[in-house]
Amino acid sequence: MSNSKDAVRKVLDQVKADNRTSLTAPEGKLVCDAYGIPVPKEGVAKSAGEAGKMASSMGFPVVMKIVSPDILHKTEAGGVIVGLKTTEEAEKAYETILGNAKKYKSDAKIEGVQVQQMLAGGTEVIVGSITDGSFGKLVAFGLGGVLVEVLKDITFRLAPATKEDALSMLDGIQAHEILKGVRGGEPVNRNALADVIVKVSQLVTDFPEIVELDLNPVFATPKDATAADVRIVVDFAYKPKPKPRPTDEIVAAMNRIMQPKAVAVVGASAEDGKIGNSVMKNLINGGYKGEIYPIHPKAAEILGYKAYKSVKDVPGVIDVAVFAIPAKFVAAALTECGEKKIPGAVLIPSGFAEAGAPELQAEIVEVGKKYDIRLMGPNIYGFYYTPANLCATFCTAYDVKGHAALSSQSGGIGMAIIGFSRSAKMGVSAIVGLGNKSDIDEDDLLAFFEQDPNTNLIAQHCEDLKDGRAFAEAAKRVSKKKPVVVLKAGRTSAGAKAASSHTGALAGNDRIYEDVFKQSGVIRARSLRQLLEFARGVPVLPTPKGENVLIITGAGGSGVLLSDSCVDNGLSLMSMPPDLDAAFRKFIPPFGAAGNPVDITGGEPPITYVNTVKLGLSDERIHALILGYWHTIVTPPMVFARNMVEVKKEMEAKGFVKPMVASLAGDVEVEEAAEYLYQNGIPAYAYSTELPVEVLGAKYKWARGAGLL
Repeated sequence: MSNSKDAVRKVLDQVKADNRTSLTAPEGKLVCDAYGIPVPKEGVAKSAGEAGKMASSMGFPVVMKIVSPDILHKTEAGGVIVGLKTTEEAEKAYETILGNAKKYKSDAKIEGVQVQQMLAGGTEVIVGSITDGSFGKLVAFGLGGVLVEVLKDITFRLAPATKEDALSMLDGIQAHEILKGVRGGEPVNRNALADVIVKVSQLVTDFPEIVELDLNPVFATPKDATAADVRIVVDFAYKPKPKPRPTDEIVAAMNRIMQPKAVAVVGASAEDGKIGNSVMKNLINGGYKGEIYPIHPKAAEILGYKAYKSVKDVPGVIDVAVFAIPAKFVAAALTECGEKKIPGAVLIPSGFAEAGAPELQAEIVEVGKKYDIRLMGPNIYGFYYTPANLCATFCTAYDVKGHAALSSQSGGIGMAIIGFSRSAKMGVSAIVGLGNKSDIDEDDLLAFFEQDPNTNLIAQHCEDLKDGRAFAEAAKRVSKKKPVVVLKAGRTSAGAKAASSHTGALAGNDRIYEDVFKQSGVIRARSLRQLLEFARGVPVLPTPKGENVLIITGAGGSGVLLSDSCVDNGLSLMSMPPDLDAAFRKFIPPFGAAGNPVDITGGEPPITYVNTVKLGLSDERIHALILGYWHTIVTPPMVFARNMVEVKKEMEAKGFVKPMVASLAGDVEVEEAAEYLYQNGIPAYAYSTELPVEVLGAKYKWARGAGLL
């Protein structure tokens, strides 16, 4: 590979020496040749015989053009002949072109005749690369021609891309059917096209100064893929983001912040209504068992704890300092934390970059770097880590322990997470505010929660990703072990404007986020409610063993809506084998619909639900069940719920473990039934056919991404 790198380096050095920002077409060809990216073959012939040989080795048809510095308008001079199909035609064309050139300008300096392969037909596509502020180098693929501008039908992956990534791009555009050949068109050679994508992604990775690259169009045929036109833009000042810290270093610092043996509260207060007072109360009332050191310039004690003027006066080791003082005093107090060798600071105060004071934020970042203090915030509500009974926040003490870790960039969203978790009895291991992300961001949390035995799912709300590439690399690793759910705010241009005024973070092209999340195994939530429901439901469900989903419903109308939801959420409705259909029909009245959904109809006693669900759980060909319950006098809601939980337990004892979700249609009693089902491992929703299927769909997305299906 080093020879090809040298060849490209030579070209780029010349461009740099000339102070140019783009490459000429011949330079572009040299770069493509060096990396094995197919471009039309060409050469300069000095005789008719040479022209014939060149043409036949390239393969016909060819186009021939005069090469002369004195003839600018080649066509006018009769110096271009296209569509030559044989060696004889090429030899003859050489003589003709030379004759025409002499007639046109008798003293013209003639260097020879260019012979160039003519690209014939195929599907026109674009392969390119862009440089994104957050994600760095991305490779792009879409249909070529005018349509790409209009439809914006293009897909992205982080570079370098694997062959597998590249093949997934071919299916990742809306018009992907065209590549398979429609209406008599021929299918493209997928491997050849994927190859071009991989090579482009490697080229821009090896040479970060290539900030834009366009192969447009690439002619994709059943045989090969050739780039007809190459455009390369360079920026020699471009510097990729520095590599993130090593994971073990992140984890060591995060462990001390999230599970501290001693906490200092800078700005602790005995006065109700002060943030420093709330933080103290939450630490105490939350049941934290470690040392608590209030820091206050004058007080001798606060809420029964001995107070200190400075962290430097505290005799013991401090793992984390929680700040509840005005922004302008933070840098000085942080410096004292540095001198005390405190590894983490939780910065609740606002009044930094979000409030038009970026210089105050830059100052604390410098202090953090100087003393190696990891900073959470500023402009946050703090955080909770329930296994340590730690409520380092001004919100409310929180005690519903569980295994979902949630984070938010916004305080308002953080409060919604707290409220929902409490109301839905969804236990959490952690709730973390990230605010302005002056230092600690989503990838730091991923590294900590990845190895945290108390966490089995990570859900994150963000408005921007400071370093999208570092996030994607962390998420790709973590999502193989634990589901990672992300709600990216600012999906739309209006949302992006709101996000930028909120945190100084502009949402990037949402398509890039969409594709990189997919590439990294992230489950994307489309709404706040979805983020919360996924965080609650995904860990409850066992991992499916295959793709066959079956619906069993007492209401035909629910069956139709549940089927729609399956399609919306990428689930595949099992096609019913005749023997299984016959087995189900034994339990169903004759007017119930056959196939999938299994429609047991409305007036059935509880035993019909029991029998059909038992069969659904016991048949190995079925991998997941969706239940549509309809409230009737014959089968009241709690009777249905208790029966389903009993059947589930009975079948589990026999080794049949499958994900099961339920949609309950009925009067208000279905709410209690849904709650009972949920508490017993069946995510169930009153009045919704979408939510249960979305939760099941999220579990499937994770299982596919983690390679478990």
